[in-house]
Order: sequence, then structure tokens, then C-alpha cells
Amino acid sequence: MVLSRFWLTIIILSIVFVLVMLATGSLYSIDHIVNGKKDDALLTKEVYLNTLPAATRDSLNAKSGVYILRGATAKTDTVLTQDKDVVRITVGRQSADGILPTCKATIFDILLPLIAYLSFFCGILQLLIDSGASEKLAKMLSPVFVKIFPEVPAQHPAISYMMLNFAANFLGLDSAATPFGLKAMESLQEINPDKERASNSQIMFLCLHAAGLTLIPTSIIGYRAAQGAHNPSDVMLPCIITSFIGTLAAMIIVGIRQRINFRSATLLLAIGAVMGVITGLMFYIVRLDLVAKNHFTNNISNVILLAIILLITGYAFLKEKVFTTNGKDVFTSFVEGAGGGLKTGVTIFPYILGMLVAISIFRNSGVFEIISSWIAKFFLLLHVNKETVDAIPVAILRPFSSTGSRGFLIDSMRTYGADSFTGRLASVFQCSAETTFYVIAVYFGSVKIKNTRYTLSTMLLVDLICVIAAVFVCMLFF
Repeated sequence: MVLSRFWLTIIILSIVFVLVMLATGSLYSIDHIVNGKKDDALLTKEVYLNTLPAATRDSLNAKSGVYILRGATAKTDTVLTQDKDVVRITVGRQSADGILPTCKATIFDILLPLIAYLSFFCGILQLLIDSGASEKLAKMLSPVFVKIFPEVPAQHPAISYMMLNFAANFLGLDSAATPFGLKAMESLQEINPDKERASNSQIMFLCLHAAGLTLIPTSIIGYRAAQGAHNPSDVMLPCIITSFIGTLAAMIIVGIRQRINFRSATLLLAIGAVMGVITGLMFYIVRLDLVAKNHFTNNISNVILLAIILLITGYAFLKEKVFTTNGKDVFTSFVEGAGGGLKTGVTIFPYILGMLVAISIFRNSGVFEIISSWIAKFFLLLHVNKETVDAIPVAILRPFSSTGSRGFLIDSMRTYGADSFTGRLASVFQCSAETTFYVIAVYFGSVKIKNTRYTLSTMLLVDLICVIAAVFVCMLFF
């Protein structure tokens, strides 16, 4: 219900705002809302050539019909483009794709790649199930998971899927984390007594998933390297610390709400083990030189992913008789799982489409910029330093759109420098939070949950905690 109201609110508010701006003359054209593409120039006016000052007409002729008046940044440049007797005046760039390009991109840029990932990894997971490995893995992990997910029966297959999802997030393997997570959500739905209402276990899983404990922030390191950072991986430790704080916050907040007893030696030992792994790897990584550090961080995640695939397929090979007993072979089992992944991709498409179109309207309407500017002014009134405020747009947009916040991240590094406090803080913001609304739409949409209960409010609270933690951690390190 909360997600539905939020979705309706941003669509209605954004469209009403746009129509009012058009009616009052504050907007010249709203074509970009429907048909425009990200980074297209925004049309502000069209005039006849003979109405322009003589100096401007001469400049247009000298520049072959295109004259640029430089602003403070590239985004504020005014561009005059002559088309016969008409001159188009554009200022700034479009924030996101319009409605129709978003619909197209949702299929070709998001859904089709996602279906491919889902099909492959769901096929691999089917081998895990049919070989009996998922039961053994669940049995091994049950002592820890039953403390956090008391409603999940010991040795239930959902435990192994959740573990694989957490491991993929931990290693920065986004393409694998989503299929594992969706499989976990489907498995949890099987033991959900109310199929339209999120269970306690589903809420806990999704909040922990969204907190996104990360060891190797591969994509962030890549963005920083592309923007010329002296040491692209210098934000690695702040990203790990911030995401760990977010994960603990999610566990505690949801645990209090669900009255989970965390006073367990097994659970504390597991948390301590995770902290030990993080600490040990960090001690190893910080001792490496720049080249060795980049080589290690670029390869460790992919090596472990290949190792997971090797272990599952290798175990399936050793247990081939188990497949034969069930009237299958290993490849048939993989194909069956891949087909299930395809069906899941088709199921979640409307949920992805609806959320992305709403966000597109919200961003292109200008409402987001107004809200973010108000928030920035509020922080300045609290005497928060300007370097921190300049990174805030990444934190604000991150729960809505990964692509949008990534655009702000790259822009902040270009504007202020990849090694500036703003550039580093923006990188940690991008790493330590999740696209909350997208995740809720996809994961709950995959099992057709309508009542998400307190999931959204909890995830947004965790996002806020991550933002606050990121600021303090970056102030400590940089």
C-alpha cells in the first residue's frame, strides 16, 4: 500500500507540476517528458532569426548556424541553433530518458540482460537443488540463519539461496546477486501463509539485501579509475565500513520490529567471523602497491564466481546418478531451471516498467531538483560544509535510480575532482545504499506481494543511516 501511494504521488505531483509550468509559460516545451533522451538539450525558446540582435545573427553565421554562450558549467551553456529562418534556443541537459525511451530501454537495456542473467543462474541453482547440494548447504548454515529468520524451517532451501545472494552482494557481483535473491524470495514465498502479504522472513531478507554488505566495490573503483583518481581503490575501506553499519542497522531495526532474540553465541560468532574476514582481507589489500591492488580487486570477485559455478557443476557431475534416479540428466536440469528464470523475468517486467517510468517523470519534471535544492539549503543552514552538501544529490537519488545517481557521481568527480572530498563521499554514497524502490518492485513483484508492510520505511531509514555513516567515515578517512 505504501509503495502504491508513493508511486501515485510522484506521478500525479510531477505531471501536475509540469502542466502548471507549461500553462504559466515557465516551460516552453514538454516534449522531453515524453520523447526526450538523457543528456538531450532542453528547448527553452524558438524565435525568428530576424528578431535577434545583429551581433547574434553575425555570430550564428560565423559559427555555421550554431552559437554557444558559455555558462558556469557545461550544463548551463546556452546553445542557439539556426534552422533556416528559425533559431532554437536550448539550455542545460535532460536528467533522464522520457516516458517512451524509458519504456524501450526497460525492455532492451534492463529486461533482456536481466532475463539472460536470471536464466543462466537459475539453471545453475537448479543443479544445486537437484543434486541435493542445497539441502546440505542449508543444513550447514541453519544454526546461524534460524536465529535471524526464526520462521524459516531449519535446512530449508531458502537458506542456501539467501546465502548465495549475500555472498554475491559481498563480492560486488550484481548480475549474480539478483537471480539468487529472486530465487530466495520465491522459496520464502512457499512458506508464506498469506501470499499477498510480505512475511517477516521476506522483509528481513530484503532489508539485509538492500543494505548490501560489500567487500569489493568493483564498479565504484572502475568509475574512479575512469575519472583519473590517483588511487581508485582508496574508498574501498570506507565503503566496507559504511555498508557493514547499514547491514547491522537493518538487522537490528527489523529484529526489534519482529521481536527477534539476537542473544545467541552462534550469531555473534558468525558476525565476528564476517568482521574477521573483512579485517583480514583489508590488512592484505592495504599492503599492496597500486598496480597489485587494482589487479587483486578486479579479479577476486570473478574468480570466486567462477569457483561457485565450478563447485556446483562439479558436484552435479559427481552426483549424476541422483539426476538419473529422478528421470533427468544434468543438462536437462539446467534447462529446466533456466526456463524458470525466463518466466520470472517476464513476471517482474510490469513492476520494473511502472517504477522506472514514474521515476523518469519525477526527474524530468524538475520536482526532484527542487526537492534536492531545498535539502541542500537545509544542510547549509545547519553549517554542514559545502563539500558534503555537493555530494548530497547522489545520496538523494540513489534510492530511486542507480543510473541517475551514477550520473551524479561521475558529474561530481568531473566537477570537483575524483580525489576531492566530494568525489570520494559521492563514491561511498553510491556504494553503501541500494535502489530501494526498484528492489522492492522487483523482489515483491516476482512473487506478487501486494502488502509490503513496513519494508519501505525500514529500507529508507537504513538508507539514511548509511548516508550519515558515510559522512562521518569519510571525514575520518579523508
